[in-house]
Amino acid sequence: MARHTLSVLVEDVPGVLTRVAGLFARRAFNINSLAVGPTEVPGMSRVTVVVDAEGDLLEQVTKQLNKLINVIKIVELTPDTSVQRDHILVKVRADAATRLQVTQAADLFRASVVDVSTDSLIIEATGTAEKLDALLAVLEPFGVREIVQSGTLAVGRGSKSMSDRALRSVSA
Repeated sequence: MARHTLSVLVEDVPGVLTRVAGLFARRAFNINSLAVGPTEVPGMSRVTVVVDAEGDLLEQVTKQLNKLINVIKIVELTPDTSVQRDHILVKVRADAATRLQVTQAADLFRASVVDVSTDSLIIEATGTAEKLDALLAVLEPFGVREIVQSGTLAVGRGSKSMSDRALRSVSA
């Protein structure tokens, strides 16, 4: 199955995320990543959903999403036409003997140390899923104690805005 990233512009109203996620669940799709937040337009939110699906099934779900009353626009964002990033916080064992090695490993991935305690560090990193997986592989020998990862965030490349186009079609 192929991985697909859908950017869904929705009205910012209670229950819309439940309806969007429920639509995927009813069709037995496993959501790999889900991120939601407000947009530059008051009253609108963007839901970014990453799923593994075949073309026909994805098309069916997209058509069903378009039928939801609070959905304004849906765009599939491909890796070559968008910028996609994940965000991760990793708590790593790091005593006095290994702290320098752990911080050097973080530096290689342009990650930041955001908290230091006597026996651990918390590292923050942003990047592609592959970059973050590689970071975790490097940190694993030190002892990863905890991982918190956001859903994928994605935005289309170029000057066009998804909400600009949607607002024109809504007001027309």
